[in-house]
Amino acid sequence: MSYSDFGKKFTQSSGIVELMNDLGEALSINPNMLFLGGGNPAQIPAAQALFKAHLQSIVGQQSQIDRLLGNYQSPQGDPSVCDALASYLKRNLGWDVTRKNIAIANGSQSAFFIIANLLAGQRGDQETSIHLPVSPEYVGYADSGLSDNFFSASKPTIELLPNRMFKYHVDFDHLDIPMTAAALCISRPTNPTGNMLSDTEVEHLNALAEARGIPLIIDGAYGLPFPDIRFVPATAIWNNNIIMMLSLSKLGLPGVRGGIVIGNEEFISDFNAANTVISLASGTLGPMLLESMINNNDLDQLSNSVIQPYYQSSSEFIVAEIQREMSDLPVRIHKAEGAIFVWIWLQDLPITSHALYQRCKQRELLVVPGEHFFIGLSDQWSHKYECLRLSHAQPRSAISAGIKILAEEARAAYRDR
Repeated sequence: MSYSDFGKKFTQSSGIVELMNDLGEALSINPNMLFLGGGNPAQIPAAQALFKAHLQSIVGQQSQIDRLLGNYQSPQGDPSVCDALASYLKRNLGWDVTRKNIAIANGSQSAFFIIANLLAGQRGDQETSIHLPVSPEYVGYADSGLSDNFFSASKPTIELLPNRMFKYHVDFDHLDIPMTAAALCISRPTNPTGNMLSDTEVEHLNALAEARGIPLIIDGAYGLPFPDIRFVPATAIWNNNIIMMLSLSKLGLPGVRGGIVIGNEEFISDFNAANTVISLASGTLGPMLLESMINNNDLDQLSNSVIQPYYQSSSEFIVAEIQREMSDLPVRIHKAEGAIFVWIWLQDLPITSHALYQRCKQRELLVVPGEHFFIGLSDQWSHKYECLRLSHAQPRSAISAGIKILAEEARAAYRDR
């Protein structure tokens, strides 16, 4: 069977396909895998109990069952959900939003596909792009563009910190935004590194975007206002030039595929039109659970008292395990400021991160090779091949066993060079 250019592009091997295949194998096929790869959130008992209670409340009412199962939603999503979320954002964050600023999508991954291709790509005879002010960035962006050269990116500065830590910063002195850039895009906190761009960095990026007449996309899948997996102070920033993406997955609901887009009214209207063509309508389960949690004042408690402390503790645990098991290796750990990952840098690693990933996989340990995340950087920067992303959303026994195997395989790679 022969395919179109679209078919060839979206059936080829890619980092996100490899990552999700590994995730499926670890969670569904081979339970012996030590799963320090993928972005599957932890199944936190207190969160699971809360979801169960809200789901039972919904299915306990016939009118709610009819709404859940029997009706298509409007292109924007259920109006009552959008109203509840708008009220929450206005009340808690002071954002000047109504339901017209909000759209519901079947996950933030599909939402980003629509957002990115609405803004960038081929415009007549001009090729436009999404610019990433800091690369590495989320691997799921990499293959989402319908045209070539869809992403450009800038290298970060690297600040070396005590205790073999480091941190990326936006390099504003060398931030080269192409004239063909149609938007800037960041994740906050950053997937894969756990980096939390400061309020000052975000405001500076937004000012640069506004000056160029382009939007700033903020992917808040792990961040503010929910699930708020951050370990440093930060402010939820939004205005009419910002397109904010939120997700229900990292609350602990990856199976419901719930994504949220917040933007100016004109953009949301256009997004809804495109989303209708692609998805017809969004699912109802995730949005109805969100509405129930908002209306019962459970959402902030879930984020701040259950999810955030859980991941802060697991982050501290995996960092301590790496520092203990890999103390004899030239490893640096990115300062863990949020999300459910740690990002490690094996300086002067004699093999690529992908080769190290393959060696670990042979021992039933899944990690994620860092080279897939350096989207938009075309040069052969050696740092790109020396990093790994590790999830700390698994039980501590799995984390400890996984770090021990990783240390052994990294040690062998340095020894064999």
